[in-house]
Amino acid sequence: MIYKIAGLRIEIKNEYAYTDRFCAKYLSDDQTSPPDIVATASKDEIDEERAGAPQFSDGYLENICLYRSMCLQMPQFDRMLLHAAVLEYEGKAYAFLGRSGTGKSTHTGLWLKYLDSAKIVNGDKPILSIGEKDVIAYGTPWMGKEGRGENTQAPLMGLCFLQQAKENSIRRLTPTETAAKLFLQILLPTEAVAAEKTLELADKLIQNVPAWLLCCDISDEAVRCSFESMTGQSFAQKRNGEE
Repeated sequence: MIYKIAGLRIEIKNEYAYTDRFCAKYLSDDQTSPPDIVATASKDEIDEERAGAPQFSDGYLENICLYRSMCLQMPQFDRMLLHAAVLEYEGKAYAFLGRSGTGKSTHTGLWLKYLDSAKIVNGDKPILSIGEKDVIAYGTPWMGKEGRGENTQAPLMGLCFLQQAKENSIRRLTPTETAAKLFLQILLPTEAVAAEKTLELADKLIQNVPAWLLCCDISDEAVRCSFESMTGQSFAQKRNGEE
C-alpha cells in the first residue's frame, strides 16, 4: 500500500497486518502513481530486532524495520528523522529533545495543560523537511509508546534540549553546542552518501532553527521558561487562553 507521509508517497511492503492498521490514517487516496520511497523489511532484519525484544510480535518488529527503511531513504528528499517530541502552538512547531527519562512527555504535557491551542504533532519520531531557510516538522504514524500525535505539519521554530534540575533556567545554545546535542537525536545512515546528506541537513537545521538548553523540573515555571524563550510571548497572558 502507498501512504502519504512527510509530504512523500511511501510504498510500504509489509507482510503482517499490524502496519496496515498502524498507518491507516496516512493511507494515500492515490494508489496508482509511483512512490517516492519503497520501504521493506527482510526476515534477517526482523530476526535481529527479535533478538533484542523477543516479547514483541512479528508485526510490531516488522513495523520498526519498515520505519527504519523509510527513514534511511529520507535524506535524498531533504528529510530526516528526529528523536523528539514536537508541539504545535498557534501554527508553529517546537521540538523538545533529550535522553529517555529527561521529561519530554511530562514537559509537553504541561504545555497541553496550560495552553489551550497547543497540540502534539508527534510525541517521539517526527520527520523534518529541511530547506535552505525553513524547516517543516511532520507528524508520522510512529509516535512513541504513548501514541501522541496527528497527521499534520508546521514550521519548526525552536529546539529545546531538556535536562533535569532542581531549579529552572534556560539559555540559548551556540551552533557548536547544538551540534553536539543534536547528533545524539538523529538517525545517521551507514551508507556514505546518505550519511553525508544527513550531516548536511543537520547543519542546515542548526543554522536555521534556534536552540535552547532548559534545565527544569515539572513545574509551571519550567513551562514559562521554555514558552517565553521559544515564542517570545508572555506565558501569563497566554496560559489557559487568557489574553
